[in-house]
Amino acid sequence: MTDIPTRHLGELAVSAQGLGCMGMSHGYGAADDAQSIATLRHALDLGVTFLDTSDFYGAGHNEQLIGRAIAGRRDEVVLATKFGFANRLGEPTRIRGDAAYVRQACEASLRRLRVDHIDLYYQHRVDPQVPIEETVGAMAELVRAGKVRHLGLSEAGARTIRRAHAVHPIAALQSEWSLWTRDLEAEIVPLCRELGIGLVPFSPLGRGFLTGRYSSVEELAETDMRRSQPRFADGNLERNLAIVAKLNELAAAKGVTAGQLALAWVQHRGDDVVPIPGTRRQRYLEENLAALAVELSAEDLTAIEAAAPPEQVAGTRYDATNLAFVNG
Repeated sequence: MTDIPTRHLGELAVSAQGLGCMGMSHGYGAADDAQSIATLRHALDLGVTFLDTSDFYGAGHNEQLIGRAIAGRRDEVVLATKFGFANRLGEPTRIRGDAAYVRQACEASLRRLRVDHIDLYYQHRVDPQVPIEETVGAMAELVRAGKVRHLGLSEAGARTIRRAHAVHPIAALQSEWSLWTRDLEAEIVPLCRELGIGLVPFSPLGRGFLTGRYSSVEELAETDMRRSQPRFADGNLERNLAIVAKLNELAAAKGVTAGQLALAWVQHRGDDVVPIPGTRRQRYLEENLAALAVELSAEDLTAIEAAAPPEQVAGTRYDATNLAFVNG
């Protein structure tokens, strides 16, 4: 087993890097369950303890997949899942955070995951129609019932985070954070640190773009959601490739890949930061974990940030419809 350091999300101890499981069922082309299960089990063998999923990924398929993969190994896993999207993929987005739905969603996730408790339960997006006090109050009831151990929020705004934390301690905030998505640094990160809330960056590799593996959307599956995302659009893609070229130069000088350099940058944001890069493949899992050993000096960090200044990133991270559900 690899000696992976431990970090804390509030009082919850997890491996310093987790595994985001969305792409095994959702968003990035057809699923391959055998390959994904093998990768999940390999991650546990290597010492990854923190697995992240959601009831939305593959309309429950991802939770079922993880349930199969961790059978007999539950005590090795810190299991995180999310609720909140009440629509199916392709339908108009509908968020629910009412107390009845919180209870209903949790019971369904427990069944699919084949477990008796969830270690970290997030609200996937904030319901603008329901006071956060009602939502977190219902989540707190799940903690008292022993069905959930710790609570989290995803893509929540500062005011919501503070109000939620006043109802029940929030262990973690999951939001997009990478070299090309740094929105939360000005207000959200300082607030989380004030309140003792850990940070779980998803898409720390810019949805795979910062690895340098893609130069055209034609390399993506026809059903890959990145084909419709603004940063992969014509014009924006070419400008963003220039950023990756600079990262490649810096990475080569350190003897690592561009992806490892970008991931190491996220990991150096603080000891309360636990990124969850996603992959279906064991090769990339191992490559991502190797980034834990990449040491970056203050000069390295300055050079990396100079290569990828936020103002030079072309395109928003979501389209207008999905941006409306961020920082709620």
